[in-house]
Amino acid sequence: MLPFSTVFEALKWASSFLKEQSRDENVGEIYLMYLLEMNRAQLLANLRMELSESQVELFLKGIHEHVNGVPIQHLIGYEEFYGRRFLVNNDVLIPRPETEELVYQVLKKSSQHFSKQETLKTLDIGTGSGAIAITLKLERPNLEVEAVDISEKALRVAEKNARLLNANITFRKSDLLQTLISKGEKVDLIVSNPPYIPTTDLMTLSDIVRNHEPHTALFGGEDGYDLYRRLMDELPQVVKSRFMIGFEVGAGQGSTVAKLLQKTFPTSKTEIKNDINGKDRMVFCIQD
Repeated sequence: MLPFSTVFEALKWASSFLKEQSRDENVGEIYLMYLLEMNRAQLLANLRMELSESQVELFLKGIHEHVNGVPIQHLIGYEEFYGRRFLVNNDVLIPRPETEELVYQVLKKSSQHFSKQETLKTLDIGTGSGAIAITLKLERPNLEVEAVDISEKALRVAEKNARLLNANITFRKSDLLQTLISKGEKVDLIVSNPPYIPTTDLMTLSDIVRNHEPHTALFGGEDGYDLYRRLMDELPQVVKSRFMIGFEVGAGQGSTVAKLLQKTFPTSKTEIKNDINGKDRMVFCIQD
C-alpha cells in the first residue's frame, strides 16, 4: 500500500522523512513541483489533488535517492541562478546563492569603475556550468564575455546552457589563464569562483557534495589557496592597465586573498565584501 495519495500528504510525508534523515525538508516541495510541472503557487493551490500511482512511486524513488546522497539538482537536472535555469550534472559545481552575490557585486562595481558604454573584455575563470559568464552577459549585453575551464565536460554543459539561454559567449579550454597568456590576450574584467576548499576539509563536507560534485571544482590544495597563488603569477600577464578582478572566496579567506592581490598589484585598491550572512565571501581588486 502506498503511504500517501494527495499532494498535501506527499509533502507532509516527505518533510517528515527528510527531517528524520537530516536532509533539507524543502526538497519534497522542489521535487514534486518538478514531477507535476507546477510552480510553487500552483502546487499550493492543488494540495487536495490526487496523485497517480506512478507519480507516487516516482516521488518516493526520488526522495529516497536524495536521502542516499544524490543532490536534488541532479534529480531534476537544473538549478536556479539569478532567476534563470541552469542545467547541472556531475561534471559541474551546482551554482550557489553566494555566487549570485558575487555576480551582483561585479555588475555594480564594474558600472561604477567603467563607463556603461564601454565594451569590456570580460573573463570567467573556471566557468563550470557557465552560470557566472552567462548571467553577466545577459544582465550586461555590452560585455564581451569569454569563459575558460580545464574540464571539457564542464565546457559542454556551459555551452549548452549558453545556447538554451541565448547568451553569446566564447568558451575555451584552458588551465587557468594559460591559453590567454600563450596568445598574448588582455582583458578588462576578470571574475572567478575558483576551487578554494582545503583538501583537509574533505570529510567535513556533506556526502551530497563530497560524492556528487567534481573535486577539481571544490578543492584548492591543502590550505585552499593553491589556485589563488597560481593566479597571482598569471593575472599580471592578462590584465589591461585599468582592470577589475572579482573573486569568490571561502569564509575566512578574504584577508589572505586580499593580501595576495595587494602584493601582486601594489597600486591597486582591494576590498573584501561580506555576503548576506556577514561572511567574507568576495574580494575585489581595482586598478584605475
